Amino acid sequence: MDIFILIGIAVGLSLDAFTVSVTNSTIIKNLELRHGLRMSVFFGFFQMIMPIIGWAAGLTFSQYIQGFDHWIAFGLLAFVGGRMIWSGLPMNKQTDSSNNENNQDCRNLPTLFVLSIATSIDAMAVGLSFALIEISIIFPAIIIGIITFLMSLIGYFIGKRIGEKLDFKLEVIGGIILIGIGIKILFDHIM
Repeated sequence: MDIFILIGIAVGLSLDAFTVSVTNSTIIKNLELRHGLRMSVFFGFFQMIMPIIGWAAGLTFSQYIQGFDHWIAFGLLAFVGGRMIWSGLPMNKQTDSSNNENNQDCRNLPTLFVLSIATSIDAMAVGLSFALIEISIIFPAIIIGIITFLMSLIGYFIGKRIGEKLDFKLEVIGGIILIGIGIKILFDHIM
């Protein structure tokens, strides 16, 4: 897999974690650096593990779906990207900041665990699509984890500086990136 495509996938997947990091550091006024680091480690680790889980599941079923696996990979990426775009639209955003703070407070470890899983479900679908198109997973998973860690840490610092102005735009951009990659996979296998 081309390194630029892999980085594009990693950035697209990391935008959910980035957005949650920005939101946490915006809403929680005295969020400390140690919380930002812990949040980034959790998000990066889960983004690294989930594609491996999806890839293992894909290997189990790949022999049964080889004739149309590229359509499944496209469908998964389009679904995940479409969901990210939909949830990123301003009309779908929660406006009650106190409720939002309670749901996304990264200082609470059980909440951080749930947020880490929620922001990495998309990565499991990408891992499944990698198995279907027979791409090795270890290097991509490491790159996805590192980029997510870095994007989450950057999100922490940006949230401390500029607030919620970027919130919906990032999810929309991430969704568009994933749909674009799905279209490329489809065209590569059809042509």
